[in-house]
Amino acid sequence: MFRYRLPSGADGATITASRPESNPHMLSNKAKYGLKAMFFLARRVKGEPVGIEEIARSEQIPKKFLDAILLELRNTGLLYSRKGRGGGYSLLLSPAEISIGRIVRVLDGPLAPIRCASKTAYRACDDCPSPGACQTRRVMQQVRDATASVLDNMTLADVIGAPAEPQLDPVP
Repeated sequence: MFRYRLPSGADGATITASRPESNPHMLSNKAKYGLKAMFFLARRVKGEPVGIEEIARSEQIPKKFLDAILLELRNTGLLYSRKGRGGGYSLLLSPAEISIGRIVRVLDGPLAPIRCASKTAYRACDDCPSPGACQTRRVMQQVRDATASVLDNMTLADVIGAPAEPQLDPVP
Protein backbone atom coordinates (compact mmCIF):
# COMPACT_ATOMS: atom_id res chain seq x y z
CA MET A 1 0.00 0.00 0.00
CA PHE A 2 1.10 3.54 -0.62
CA ARG A 3 -0.41 6.89 0.34
CA TYR A 4 -0.30 10.26 -1.30
CA ARG A 5 -1.95 13.70 -0.99
CA LEU A 6 -4.01 15.22 -3.75
CA PRO A 7 -2.35 18.13 -5.61
CA SER A 8 -2.54 21.61 -4.09
CA GLY A 9 -5.92 23.23 -4.35
CA ALA A 10 -7.63 19.96 -3.44
CA ASP A 11 -9.22 19.43 -0.06
CA GLY A 12 -6.01 17.95 1.39
CA ALA A 13 -7.57 14.51 1.73
CA THR A 14 -5.23 11.54 1.74
CA ILE A 15 -5.91 8.81 -0.75
CA THR A 16 -4.78 5.27 -0.07
CA ALA A 17 -4.36 2.95 -3.01
CA SER A 18 -2.98 -0.50 -3.38
CA ARG A 19 -0.23 -1.25 -5.82
CA PRO A 20 1.09 -4.68 -6.72
CA GLU A 21 4.59 -5.39 -5.46
CA SER A 22 5.68 -6.34 -8.96
CA ASN A 23 4.60 -4.00 -11.75
CA PRO A 24 4.92 -5.77 -15.10
CA HIS A 25 5.36 -2.42 -16.86
CA MET A 26 8.53 -1.55 -14.99
CA LEU A 27 11.99 -2.98 -15.40
CA SER A 28 12.21 -6.16 -13.33
CA ASN A 29 15.00 -6.88 -10.85
CA LYS A 30 16.05 -9.62 -13.25
CA ALA A 31 16.62 -7.10 -16.06
CA LYS A 32 18.15 -4.52 -13.71
CA TYR A 33 20.65 -7.07 -12.37
CA GLY A 34 21.30 -8.36 -15.89
CA LEU A 35 22.12 -4.84 -17.07
CA LYS A 36 24.40 -4.25 -14.08
CA ALA A 37 26.26 -7.50 -14.81
CA MET A 38 26.56 -6.68 -18.52
CA PHE A 39 27.91 -3.18 -17.75
CA PHE A 40 30.44 -4.78 -15.40
CA LEU A 41 31.53 -7.27 -18.08
CA ALA A 42 31.65 -4.55 -20.75
CA ARG A 43 34.25 -2.68 -18.70
CA ARG A 44 36.51 -5.75 -18.74
CA VAL A 45 38.93 -6.81 -21.47
CA LYS A 46 37.11 -8.88 -24.07
CA GLY A 47 37.75 -12.57 -23.64
CA GLU A 48 38.93 -12.30 -20.04
CA PRO A 49 36.44 -14.38 -18.03
CA VAL A 50 35.16 -13.03 -14.74
CA GLY A 51 33.91 -15.34 -12.00
CA ILE A 52 30.30 -15.04 -10.98
CA GLU A 53 31.30 -14.43 -7.36
CA GLU A 54 33.25 -11.31 -8.37
CA ILE A 55 30.34 -9.94 -10.42
CA ALA A 56 27.82 -10.67 -7.66
CA ARG A 57 30.01 -9.07 -4.98
CA SER A 58 30.95 -6.02 -7.03
CA GLU A 59 27.42 -5.30 -8.27
CA GLN A 60 25.62 -6.42 -5.08
CA ILE A 61 23.51 -9.04 -6.86
CA PRO A 62 22.38 -12.27 -5.17
CA LYS A 63 24.66 -14.98 -6.61
CA LYS A 64 21.94 -17.59 -7.12
CA PHE A 65 19.76 -15.09 -9.01
CA LEU A 66 22.78 -13.91 -11.04
CA ASP A 67 23.55 -17.53 -11.99
CA ALA A 68 20.15 -17.88 -13.68
CA ILE A 69 20.38 -14.46 -15.36
CA LEU A 70 23.85 -15.06 -16.82
CA LEU A 71 22.83 -18.51 -18.03
CA GLU A 72 19.89 -16.96 -19.91
CA LEU A 73 22.14 -14.30 -21.44
CA ARG A 74 24.64 -17.00 -22.43
CA ASN A 75 21.93 -19.15 -24.01
CA THR A 76 20.85 -16.22 -26.21
CA GLY A 77 24.35 -15.58 -27.56
CA LEU A 78 25.38 -12.55 -25.54
CA LEU A 79 27.85 -14.20 -23.16
CA TYR A 80 30.54 -16.81 -23.28
CA SER A 81 31.22 -18.99 -20.27
CA ARG A 82 34.17 -21.14 -19.35
CA LYS A 83 34.11 -23.69 -16.55
CA GLY A 84 36.86 -24.59 -14.17
CA ARG A 85 39.82 -22.73 -12.75
CA GLY A 86 40.19 -19.34 -14.41
CA GLY A 87 36.68 -19.69 -15.78
CA GLY A 88 33.77 -17.33 -15.67
CA TYR A 89 31.76 -15.16 -18.02
CA SER A 90 32.75 -12.69 -20.73
CA LEU A 91 30.92 -10.85 -23.49
CA LEU A 92 30.62 -12.83 -26.71
CA LEU A 93 30.29 -9.62 -28.76
CA SER A 94 31.87 -6.21 -28.37
CA PRO A 95 30.06 -3.72 -26.12
CA ALA A 96 29.24 -1.66 -29.24
CA GLU A 97 27.33 -4.62 -30.71
CA ILE A 98 25.02 -5.24 -27.75
CA SER A 99 22.02 -2.94 -27.40
CA ILE A 100 20.32 -2.30 -24.09
CA GLY A 101 17.02 -3.17 -25.78
CA ARG A 102 18.28 -6.64 -26.67
CA ILE A 103 19.28 -7.34 -23.07
CA VAL A 104 15.98 -6.07 -21.66
CA ARG A 105 13.96 -8.14 -24.16
CA VAL A 106 15.95 -11.30 -23.35
CA LEU A 107 15.31 -10.90 -19.64
CA ASP A 108 11.90 -9.18 -19.48
CA GLY A 109 10.26 -9.93 -22.82
CA PRO A 110 8.52 -7.40 -25.06
CA LEU A 111 8.84 -3.67 -24.34
CA ALA A 112 5.18 -2.81 -24.95
CA PRO A 113 3.34 -1.74 -21.79
CA ILE A 114 0.23 -3.70 -22.83
CA ARG A 115 -0.01 -6.89 -24.91
CA CYS A 116 -2.21 -5.38 -27.61
CA ALA A 117 0.57 -2.86 -28.37
CA SER A 118 3.30 -5.50 -28.70
CA LYS A 119 4.88 -6.32 -32.05
CA THR A 120 6.17 -9.71 -30.91
CA ALA A 121 3.63 -10.86 -28.31
CA TYR A 122 0.41 -9.28 -29.56
CA ARG A 123 -2.81 -10.41 -27.92
CA ALA A 124 -6.07 -8.51 -28.23
CA CYS A 125 -7.65 -7.25 -25.02
CA ASP A 126 -10.74 -9.16 -23.88
CA ASP A 127 -12.65 -5.93 -23.34
CA CYS A 128 -11.81 -4.26 -26.67
CA PRO A 129 -14.26 -4.74 -29.55
CA SER A 130 -12.07 -2.91 -32.10
CA PRO A 131 -8.29 -2.92 -31.52
CA GLY A 132 -7.72 -0.89 -34.69
CA ALA A 133 -9.81 1.97 -33.34
CA CYS A 134 -8.61 1.76 -29.72
CA GLN A 135 -7.09 5.06 -28.59
CA THR A 136 -5.40 3.47 -25.59
CA ARG A 137 -3.65 0.98 -27.86
CA ARG A 138 -2.44 3.77 -30.16
CA VAL A 139 -0.95 5.69 -27.23
CA MET A 140 0.72 2.54 -25.87
CA GLN A 141 2.16 1.78 -29.33
CA GLN A 142 3.79 5.21 -29.25
CA VAL A 143 5.15 4.45 -25.78
CA ARG A 144 6.50 1.14 -27.07
CA ASP A 145 8.10 2.81 -30.10
CA ALA A 146 9.70 5.57 -28.02
CA THR A 147 11.04 3.06 -25.49
CA ALA A 148 12.39 0.81 -28.25
CA SER A 149 14.00 3.78 -29.98
CA VAL A 150 15.94 4.73 -26.86
CA LEU A 151 16.90 1.21 -25.76
CA ASP A 152 17.69 -0.16 -29.24
CA ASN A 153 19.91 2.80 -30.12
CA MET A 154 21.94 2.62 -26.92
CA THR A 155 24.68 0.03 -26.54
CA LEU A 156 26.76 -1.17 -23.65
CA ALA A 157 29.62 0.88 -25.13
CA ASP A 158 27.47 4.02 -25.04
CA VAL A 159 26.61 3.47 -21.40
CA ILE A 160 30.10 2.70 -20.16
CA GLY A 161 31.77 5.26 -22.41
CA ALA A 162 33.84 2.65 -24.21
CA PRO A 163 35.11 3.20 -27.74
CA ALA A 164 32.73 2.05 -30.49
CA GLU A 165 35.31 -0.23 -32.10
CA PRO A 166 35.53 -3.85 -30.90
CA GLN A 167 37.95 -4.61 -28.08
CA LEU A 168 41.02 -6.65 -28.94
CA ASP A 169 41.61 -10.03 -27.39
CA PRO A 170 44.53 -9.97 -24.93
CA VAL A 171 47.83 -11.39 -26.17
CA PRO A 172 48.88 -14.43 -24.11
